[in-house]
Amino acid sequence: MKSFEYTITDPVGIHARPAGVLVKEVKGFAGSTVTIQKGEKSVNALKLMALMQMGIKQGDTVTVSVEGGDEEAVCTALESFFKANL
Repeated sequence: MKSFEYTITDPVGIHARPAGVLVKEVKGFAGSTVTIQKGEKSVNALKLMALMQMGIKQGDTVTVSVEGGDEEAVCTALESFFKANL
């Protein structure tokens, strides 16, 4: 399992639009399971509603974990995605 931490810089956090874009990005990595964790809560990154219900706001630090498939490449791609979009 590979993981990285990221502090959200988007002024409104992970709301409907960025959550939808994130889910779409994760769907492209079919052989991997991606989990987003904030504090005690963690959700599968393919679950749009669960992701939005986490209430991730600007300044919150999340841990993104990737399991299965090509973990290294998926983790690197998602880290770039987070920096560009969130």
